[in-house]
Amino acid sequence: MKVDVLTCLTVAVASLVAMVTGGRSSGRRRHKEVFLGENSKFKFGGRIDYKLKKQDSTKTLLIKTEQLLRIEEHDFAMRPGFGGAAIPVGIDVQVESIDSISEVNMDFTMTLYLRHYWKDERLAFPSHNNQSRTFDSRLVKKIWVPDVFFAHSKRSFIHDTTMENIMLRVYPDGNILYSVRVTVTSLCSMDFSSFPLDTQNCSLELESYAYNENDLMLYWKNGNDSLRTDEIVLSQFFIEHFHPSSGLAFYSSTGWYNRLLINFILRRHIFFFMLQTYFPTMLMVVLSWVSFWIDRRAVPARVSLGMTTVLTMSTIITGVSSSMPQVPPAFTSVVREGSGHLPVDQLPLCFPVCHRVRGGELLHHPGGDEEDEEGEAAVHLQR
Repeated sequence: MKVDVLTCLTVAVASLVAMVTGGRSSGRRRHKEVFLGENSKFKFGGRIDYKLKKQDSTKTLLIKTEQLLRIEEHDFAMRPGFGGAAIPVGIDVQVESIDSISEVNMDFTMTLYLRHYWKDERLAFPSHNNQSRTFDSRLVKKIWVPDVFFAHSKRSFIHDTTMENIMLRVYPDGNILYSVRVTVTSLCSMDFSSFPLDTQNCSLELESYAYNENDLMLYWKNGNDSLRTDEIVLSQFFIEHFHPSSGLAFYSSTGWYNRLLINFILRRHIFFFMLQTYFPTMLMVVLSWVSFWIDRRAVPARVSLGMTTVLTMSTIITGVSSSMPQVPPAFTSVVREGSGHLPVDQLPLCFPVCHRVRGGELLHHPGGDEEDEEGEAAVHLQR
């Protein structure tokens, strides 16, 4: 009996020791596996660390978004409500800057934030807190968006530093806000008949390219408050007024289209042209009168002064004409500016004629100069 009890106690102690040592070794193995797992991706190429895989959620998030919005279940090549009434698309614009105005090319360059509002029930999703979701340009390429373009534009682009400046916000009920930051160069028909006291009316026109008024209705989201501007300062113009308007455009092959217009009125700074053009022109005309007080026998001085004033006036007129488009109203203003050139040109032409005539009189009366001087002296003494 004593032997059996001792045997049992020995077996129990051995089992307890084995359990303790086995637990420690398995713990070390488990920690080693975790350590290897965390480093296997970089060093050993062993088993996959699923914790790290879960941290890379870009693809998983995209899949979840597509599932949430049920993008694969619908054909987004078709507009919302295809076959029914025209889809209303609200527009509002915030003008960031007017970068340049070119009289020669008759255009202007503007940077603005263009925002679109519409409803697409295909993108509605359940939400307990009614919170919207915001996405970038990657999701825009997978859904339908309005095809708004700028009529009469010459160049335009969407800013892409550091990413494309595109924002898409989807609300649980399917309402969508789509915003882009755009710079566009557009045509502006200018009238220079009153230059430099002119006022120019320019407009930027927005329109759907593919959808006429039966499929898409463009409108200003908040009426006259849909157009907002930052403080804009231009070098040669005052901006008198910004206001939105709307209308229709007709194309013979496709029909009527809704068109929205951003109108603004520009009034030119006259002070700039007073300093650059008018003041130098008046100064040259007055300077040309100095030749009347130069002795008639100082031929080099008269000729030099006359040629200097003529060349200076020619340079001023050339500078004015180079900054104007070659159209009849602009040519009229250049001619008006050049009217000050005539009295300056007449002086160098009159002097040779007068000098030649006076020279002929001197040939017939050799003592003419002495007689004139004696006569002037006698008159002075009599006074």
